[in-house]
Amino acid sequence: MVEIRFHGRGGQGAVTSAELLAQAAIEEGRYAQAFPAFGAERRGAPVLAFTRISDEMIKLRTGVYHPDVVLILDPSLVKAVPVTGGLKEGGLVVLNSKRAPGDWKEELGRDDVAVASVDATAIALKELGVPITNVIMLGALLKAKLLVGIGPLEEFIAQRFPRIAGKEIRAFRRAYKEARVEG
Repeated sequence: MVEIRFHGRGGQGAVTSAELLAQAAIEEGRYAQAFPAFGAERRGAPVLAFTRISDEMIKLRTGVYHPDVVLILDPSLVKAVPVTGGLKEGGLVVLNSKRAPGDWKEELGRDDVAVASVDATAIALKELGVPITNVIMLGALLKAKLLVGIGPLEEFIAQRFPRIAGKEIRAFRRAYKEARVEG
């Protein structure tokens, strides 16, 4: 089983990303869960979302406390919340950042994990006209760790955002191409 924890801010689409990833896994015949962890947060407040993907039935019904992957939609959260807390040794951190992945190791306080980064905000502004990076970050995630097929994920992106499907998929593909990964 692979467990992913999404760190974002209210309104950035972390919950939607978790759901899209789970839907693509289910489409491929695997088992998946996606769920948020927030109370009465407001737009801009830190938000968590989780996805589990497995080849076997998932019986866990708890939060993800020891993820294999941490995906960070807003790099300011690195200083605001313990984003790498519980991250498994050898895990993966995927960041929305123009900085190189290696530049993050010290700030993350982890040299035992792989780091991937992509300037998702720049891609979002160019392709979508708004700084919403959730789908874009999924492109970077799949470049770093191919958890689901690109085709099924693109299908669910198109279903979720029918009016702007072409733009979202173009941004997703661009992030997949531009993401940098360092082990």
